[in-house]
Amino acid sequence: MPDPFVLFFVPGVTPGKWVGVWKDRMRLIPFEAAPASPAEALASLRDGTADVALLRLPVDETELSVIPLYWEKAVVVVPKDHVLEAFESVTLAELVDENVLTGQDAGTVELVAAGLGVALMPQSVARGLGRRDVVARVVSDAPETRIALAWLEGNPDPLVQEFIGIVRGRTANSSRGEAKEAPAPPVKSRAAKALPAKSRPRRR
Repeated sequence: MPDPFVLFFVPGVTPGKWVGVWKDRMRLIPFEAAPASPAEALASLRDGTADVALLRLPVDETELSVIPLYWEKAVVVVPKDHVLEAFESVTLAELVDENVLTGQDAGTVELVAAGLGVALMPQSVARGLGRRDVVARVVSDAPETRIALAWLEGNPDPLVQEFIGIVRGRTANSSRGEAKEAPAPPVKSRAAKALPAKSRPRRR
């Protein structure tokens, strides 16, 4: 079997629709998708562990090519029965007297549930960390964040271009699309397969 095409994605991103298109269109090429922290996702591109990554901007774009994709609203996560629960959306001014925590992870939501503060985060992240003792409300005037597709600049792998095309909505018959049953690349030697993931050489 050829080495899999590897996608890393940061919390809150759901790449399922693109993965589904890949598996339908590129049946001979294995595909792996794995969640990662922002730092891990960036490192994975630079050391060759991942072929592409879905990141949340801004990021250090040194050595990377980036395509911005879509915007995400910001929300505030508050404890259940908090006064802000009564509103459909709030403003930053309404959070002035709150203890706004800086994290965007499960530990931060745990602190919110314990009544130690509130937390600002992208809506998709809050949804993924949701629990019964907290609620999230859109912050109408908070800056939105943007999801982007990134890959190592100058990567010549045609499979990277194929995934870019899938994300951009190209059909299998478009000028840049690969054939539905793309030929599998040559199988690497057993020695190459035995390397740890982070030492695996990039496809050329």
